[in-house]
Amino acid sequence: MDIIQELLKNVPLPRIVKVKQHFPANEITDVALVVKEQFAKSGIGDTVRPGMRIAVTVGSRGVAKISQITAAIVAELKLRGAQPFVVPAMGSHGAASAAGQIEVLDGLGVTEQSVGCPIISSMDTVELGCLDNGLPVLIDRNAYEADGIVVVNRVKPHTAFRGPSESGLVKMITIGLGKQKGADTCHAYGFGHMARHILAMSAITLSKAKILFGIGIVENAYDKPMKIVSVPTAEIVWQDAILLTEAKANMPRILFDPMDVLLIDRMGKEFSGSGMDPNITSRYPTPHATGGPKVEKLVVFDLTDETHGNANGIGMADFTTRRLVSRINYAAMYTNAFTSTVLAPVRIPCTMETERDAILGAIKTCNATDLTKVRLVRIQDTLHLGEIWISEGLLQEALANPAITVLGEPEPMRFDDAGKLVN
Repeated sequence: MDIIQELLKNVPLPRIVKVKQHFPANEITDVALVVKEQFAKSGIGDTVRPGMRIAVTVGSRGVAKISQITAAIVAELKLRGAQPFVVPAMGSHGAASAAGQIEVLDGLGVTEQSVGCPIISSMDTVELGCLDNGLPVLIDRNAYEADGIVVVNRVKPHTAFRGPSESGLVKMITIGLGKQKGADTCHAYGFGHMARHILAMSAITLSKAKILFGIGIVENAYDKPMKIVSVPTAEIVWQDAILLTEAKANMPRILFDPMDVLLIDRMGKEFSGSGMDPNITSRYPTPHATGGPKVEKLVVFDLTDETHGNANGIGMADFTTRRLVSRINYAAMYTNAFTSTVLAPVRIPCTMETERDAILGAIKTCNATDLTKVRLVRIQDTLHLGEIWISEGLLQEALANPAITVLGEPEPMRFDDAGKLVN
């Protein structure tokens, strides 16, 4: 018998049950109507003049309804006689290539057909100035040479640093629009300086680039847009901070703490820049961000197709599968890591042949005092936490929590012939 199988043969697998976690669920159902209302505000739609070429930013994250939101923005710009085009604004993502960034947008459903305007992708940048420490401030050339820029982004906590602005409009202005060179510059001194750098760089960009206004998006805990707000240019910095506070209050989370084992079906850039959001897993790539539940062992099974092989963040797991590792695009992943200067997320964890073996390995090494009562949770990904699976050892805790509904009876973990979990 293979030595690994010998080591794992007596590890007990728990029975599991599906549960539903309940979070506040305010949601925008008519995206186009809300965008129209936001364009009617003073300092927004009235900044657009007929004939203006206007760049609209779209990033690499899986923002809910991003294609519809972008299409609605494009329609409002056209209604005012402008000539909008989409600029991929995602730093080094898409393997830091113009074609790769278009491919990322396509995976998010953002195409010229779906949004109703051209997509102009280039890695060329223009230098707008320098910080006091000499770091240059860069911006996408096509956006800079347009008659105006509309900055669009979801606002949420960052995965590697804390500050008044994290992942939102300010970051989109500095890192998204900065392309690979701008992202590389902003990350040069590490995440310990990131909060200060993005604010200082955004001040230069806001003063020198033709940014017309911002569109900030806040999502509820179910990955649905709950707020779409237009922000005049002069208010972007302080409004971004306000929206961040709101976003943090509405983030989903796993309602069990601690966990002996956390299983994640899939990771990808559309869920988080770290593949698996550390705000959910508490596995942060730097010491400059903290928070979340205690997780003893973390397992990730697979990559999404939409992440195009970029497994940045896999290093935060303890176990993974041979299938996931075989799908890694190392050029895309390492480009991301070298730009961020953080290498821990691209280290390859203990790699098992099957999902079953990965689960057994995690249970064996989780140091629980009684493995038959292991506190195990399984989630689809870190963006969708409404329905999850838990082990029988967590059932009584779930039944006692009014924010949790148990959806069935405990059942054995089932696997197909390839060792893939099929519950």
